[in-house]
Amino acid sequence: MPSTSQCRVCGDQVTEFFDFGRQPLSDAFHTPGFDFEKEFFFRLAVGLCQGCTMVQLMEEVPRDNMFHEEYPYHSSGSAYMREHFEGLAKRLLATELTADDPFVVELGCNDGVMLKVMAESGVRHLGVEPSGGVADVAAAKGVRVRKSFFEESTAKEIAAEDGRADVIYAANTLCHIPYMESVLSGVRALLKPTGVFVFEDPYLGDIVERTSFDQIYDEHFFFFTARSVREMAARNGLELVDVERLPVHGGEVRYTLAPAGERTPSQAVADLLRDEAESGLAEPATLQEFGRKVTVIRDDLTGLLRRLKDEGKKVVAYGATAKSATVTNLCGITPDLVSFVCDTTPAKQGRVTPGTHIPVVTPDTFAADYPDYALLFAWNHADEIMAKEQAFRDAGGKWILYVPDVRIV
Repeated sequence: MPSTSQCRVCGDQVTEFFDFGRQPLSDAFHTPGFDFEKEFFFRLAVGLCQGCTMVQLMEEVPRDNMFHEEYPYHSSGSAYMREHFEGLAKRLLATELTADDPFVVELGCNDGVMLKVMAESGVRHLGVEPSGGVADVAAAKGVRVRKSFFEESTAKEIAAEDGRADVIYAANTLCHIPYMESVLSGVRALLKPTGVFVFEDPYLGDIVERTSFDQIYDEHFFFFTARSVREMAARNGLELVDVERLPVHGGEVRYTLAPAGERTPSQAVADLLRDEAESGLAEPATLQEFGRKVTVIRDDLTGLLRRLKDEGKKVVAYGATAKSATVTNLCGITPDLVSFVCDTTPAKQGRVTPGTHIPVVTPDTFAADYPDYALLFAWNHADEIMAKEQAFRDAGGKWILYVPDVRIV
């Protein structure tokens, strides 16, 4: 029988539809001298709420284990993502931040890539970021940052000190937060009646359609749809008034919430709700079929890597992403199958991947002696990476991809 838990949004029963097994913290890149007997593991399983249809993890990992001083991800690391956030900032400045003395708050501002534009425009702003290292990077850019988690008490303190916000924004943050009622109560307390809460996160529809199963890892607690977000918003005095499909990170949706009754929902909301109903996105059978496809990818990828090893081929990986932890640990990919992972993030270099302990090296190491094959963990940046690494292809190298299926290109 599938395991069950209580929904963190509506309290109804959540029924498990896939178990990824024993998994580590996805961003815990330890030094080779770490005592791996102490490495943290948990059971990564995902389920569907029978009430509000919110897809969510069956078990919560303590937030302090994931978001801390040494949190290694920087939003500015990709030129494409820098352009994405800078473009969003300019759009908000032109549409929602036009009143006298506007105020914008970003939840999980990371290294300040979006708020830097606000600072340079002279707009009052505040980033709320619990990971101290990246918060310091944002502050060095001139961004005003508060080092804390966002919840209702935080929101009330900010409102008392700075007044209420015209815009509250979050990117790849809200899906990380299990205690949603406190967050949305905080949004209500901090947001002006005429304001909007805009957030963007991985979209369950894209994850299911593409079988991009590696979007499921410890930091992603919720997997949103228009239907589940509408239900979640309504329970907290908010209304889903707009949606926008985004190509970033393998497929996301940007949701816009407003205080209930303050704005007329766009046609895009009705269209996406219809599409989700027609595709059966919230149906258990759809999600069980997704799980079957994940199993096929797991078997195909491990089979390919073992065959290449038997043929004496040199295989490495590219991009020490958080989501690669799900792939390597589900598939049992260890250094005997993949020699190393190259990554541009200094905080990860010289360390090893979570759970499977594959060495993380600099791109210079990758270029010094090109392998036969490179397993692309950062597949959501495939075009950018492949263009940058054309010399690898010119030297006869081939890429291994596994979303939506396992193939060599």
